[in-house]
Amino acid sequence: MKVAIVLAVLVTTVLSTDQLFGHQEGPSHERSLVKFGPLCSGNPTNQKRGCDKNWGCGDYGAKRTHGPHKGLDIQCNDGATVYAPFDVKLNGKAAPYRSPTALQKLINDGVNLSGGGLCFKLFYVKPDKYRGSLRKGDRIGTLHPMQRVYPGMTSHTHVQMCDRSDPTKYF
Repeated sequence: MKVAIVLAVLVTTVLSTDQLFGHQEGPSHERSLVKFGPLCSGNPTNQKRGCDKNWGCGDYGAKRTHGPHKGLDIQCNDGATVYAPFDVKLNGKAAPYRSPTALQKLINDGVNLSGGGLCFKLFYVKPDKYRGSLRKGDRIGTLHPMQRVYPGMTSHTHVQMCDRSDPTKYF
């Protein structure tokens, strides 16, 4: 009987603490709460890249030569500072091109990140480091010189979910 009372008190205390601090179980609950903070200096609202005459559009699912666009492009000027959108863990290098041309090699860089129940990649970014943790708003690195590779394209960082699902709902 005493054990049952102690267990009941402990369960009630844990549930009350979770409700008080807003804790929820599992990543599916966390995903519904996560919104990306500003990614790039000069773009505090995470304005998305529209369509460029010669380069297509930056929306998820936009037409591409090799199938639909599997990410979302957020405007970011060449050389701009790229920030952690929320508390994140840096999980290594990510590269957008498997067989880059000589020019594409200039921007074939990025980082794998996780946080807030999400796993995602940022491309065209030269991170200060590929491993470790950052708090929301900390500097990740700088945007590579996209204009040298794609003149006339709106410079941007490409946000791609690890499972290649649509990241738009997180913005």
